[in-house]
Amino acid sequence: MKKISRRSFLVAAGISAALALTACSSTSSSTAASATSTASSAASTADSAASTTQAIQSLEDLAGKTVGVQLGTTGDLLMSEEVGEGDDKLGLAGVEQYNKGADAVQALLTNKIDAVCIDDQVAKKFVEANPDKLTTLDTAFAEESYAIAVSKDNPDLTEALNGAIAELTADGTLDSILDKYIAKTEGAEGYTTPEGTEYPNGTLVMATNAAFEPYEYIENGEIVGIDAEFAKALCDKLGYELQIDDMEFDSIIAAVNSGKADFGMAGMTVTPERQEEIDFTDTYCTAAQAIIVLKGEDADSEAAE
Repeated sequence: MKKISRRSFLVAAGISAALALTACSSTSSSTAASATSTASSAASTADSAASTTQAIQSLEDLAGKTVGVQLGTTGDLLMSEEVGEGDDKLGLAGVEQYNKGADAVQALLTNKIDAVCIDDQVAKKFVEANPDKLTTLDTAFAEESYAIAVSKDNPDLTEALNGAIAELTADGTLDSILDKYIAKTEGAEGYTTPEGTEYPNGTLVMATNAAFEPYEYIENGEIVGIDAEFAKALCDKLGYELQIDDMEFDSIIAAVNSGKADFGMAGMTVTPERQEEIDFTDTYCTAAQAIIVLKGEDADSEAAE
């Protein structure tokens, strides 16, 4: 399986991390609502279109093909690096960018492109809406697990954060935040501090790099995003005020280990190398990029007509 860590592929691409968009593994049902309606209308358009697309069954089959992506997403960044020849490339013929993921799926259904690279959770909803026409490859293109970095000298904080992560996942708080930033569900409010919340335990400082929308980015002079909002929920749960310090990504672990920050949260991928320097909480988010293709039998039968 091809695996690319968040920061490594952004640096290699030479593109600002602010353009990257990854999606979490969420159980939220509202993601389905955001994806299904447009995909269903796209399916009706495809019914009248003749297919000339060869069945794609593996990543290797993408060589010479055109892949559709949503503009500015992780899929966009990753697929753009796979165009052309090279031993370490898929050898794509090109990448077509669309403002919405649903537009890319419609282009696939009408045979304007050969595949779509998109967040796996959203991909599942498009396939569910078009079970006779679409499928995803068994192998994800890229996978990452995000967790919170805590000093090895502060195991009590790691344990406390793990407990809060479990509670906020179970009660739907994390899903609400993902609905707001990932699914962009209409009316999704994310997390708001409950009235009467008190902070008897002082302040926790979070080190981040606010250049990775939608996880952490600056809007109207404030650091917002999935990580910022979830960190607020975690600190509220534990009775701490939250202070967020923006810094270079490569400085986060050093800041935590030196005591300048209590924890680091920045869409940070858990890697063996980092685990030698820092402890990580339980994973709160898993990002993956799936490849949607036309089902082989549909492509073959329509092409024969």
